[in-house]
Amino acid sequence: MIFSQYYLDCLSQASYLIADETSGQAVIVDPRRDVDEYLADATARGLTVVGVINTHFHADFLAGHLELADRTGAWIGYGQRAETEYAIRKLADGERIELGDVTLEIMETPGHTPESISILVFEHSDDTVPYGVLTGDALFIGDVGRPDLLASAGVTAEELGAMLYDSVHRKLMGLPDETLVFPAHGAGSACGKNLSTEKQSTIGAQRRTNYACQPMDQDTFVRIVTAGQSAAPAYFGHDADLNRRERGLFDRENAARPLCPEGFKEARAAGAVVLDTRSPEDFGAGHVRGAVNVPLDGRFAEQAGTVLTPDSTIAIIAPQDREDEVVTRLARIGFDHIAGYLRNPAGALPALADDLTPASRLTADQLRTALAGEQPPTVLDVRTCGEREGGAVEGSLHIALAELPARLDEIPTDRPLVVHCAGGHRSSIAASLLRRHGHTDVSDLLGGYGAWEALTHPAQG
Repeated sequence: MIFSQYYLDCLSQASYLIADETSGQAVIVDPRRDVDEYLADATARGLTVVGVINTHFHADFLAGHLELADRTGAWIGYGQRAETEYAIRKLADGERIELGDVTLEIMETPGHTPESISILVFEHSDDTVPYGVLTGDALFIGDVGRPDLLASAGVTAEELGAMLYDSVHRKLMGLPDETLVFPAHGAGSACGKNLSTEKQSTIGAQRRTNYACQPMDQDTFVRIVTAGQSAAPAYFGHDADLNRRERGLFDRENAARPLCPEGFKEARAAGAVVLDTRSPEDFGAGHVRGAVNVPLDGRFAEQAGTVLTPDSTIAIIAPQDREDEVVTRLARIGFDHIAGYLRNPAGALPALADDLTPASRLTADQLRTALAGEQPPTVLDVRTCGEREGGAVEGSLHIALAELPARLDEIPTDRPLVVHCAGGHRSSIAASLLRRHGHTDVSDLLGGYGAWEALTHPAQG
């Protein structure tokens, strides 16, 4: 058996290639949209990709099933409850897929979504104990999939939670302890609240240590797994829907074009949103007025999908020679409307000097002084609820970054604004979004809440 895990840190997303070395047949599970790595590995090993399986309709990224099917002729598989615009192979509970001696077996595990499946992997067709189980978003390491993402699509969190209880406690926990667990996501994903940084585990370990796998009744399970979930980025609904649809294929070679300063101005005049993916420091030193700053280093795609809309036409400013990376990472969440990118930004930005502006950034000490003044600013905390439980600036307004685009009308306009997160990354995103939407006196806090806490509650030596 050939078994490979591909892990994408920026989306906390795992995909898998499983193959029989003798027959050369391979199946890829939960692929991302840029599929070259899977195909290169398959070619290097002499494998033929015969099938692509999605464990469910993913919300946090646009899956690469159509790209793989187009380039390999592979069938696309989903659980029995899935309905799509493109042709699929509906996989029934208990159905076995023989790649040779290596065999996959489908297990319906609804709850995160109604059509969710897990995939048992047997190294030999007559093995009684699975080598592992690909659990999709039903069971994570340290958590289970959140059952509330489809609540707006006509299925309540309580209904999905009841399904998830059955899937986790009666099906997955019914597997042998030694069965390896390979989830579709890890720590940082908004698909759960307590995901581990580990990339694999065992059923036995999850039975012992996963809070949601402990003995409990259904009502208790539903209550604890639906509590304390963070707001999902706005693009999740768009991607979950788009993964059902026939859509355009990602073509890396033709995804974006370089723009000279004049072409960049024309794109802006035509309505393109400027997405500046440089660091907060470079953005703060000088940026195109109205640009949204989402730094490329970090959870870029998820954060871009939080503050932009999928129908936005985007003009990109990227760190030198990283334009293709920006375009690819946007394509992974289905943001394909790219006007182009500013070629050589360090050399080109001076040509846009009439439209450049710095961003105000305050130190913790400057914020303390401002708060003691006659017109103290409104302090906006864009951290998550869990982060805020560890401490907050007294009197601050709390709106998590994922919720901010939908709650802009709650932000006061009669006083200056100072935005902070934990360390200064998300606050630059939020501050730029507020400026774009008409707030004229906005600063972000250098060093975030960490700097504020160090100033106001210094460690005792």
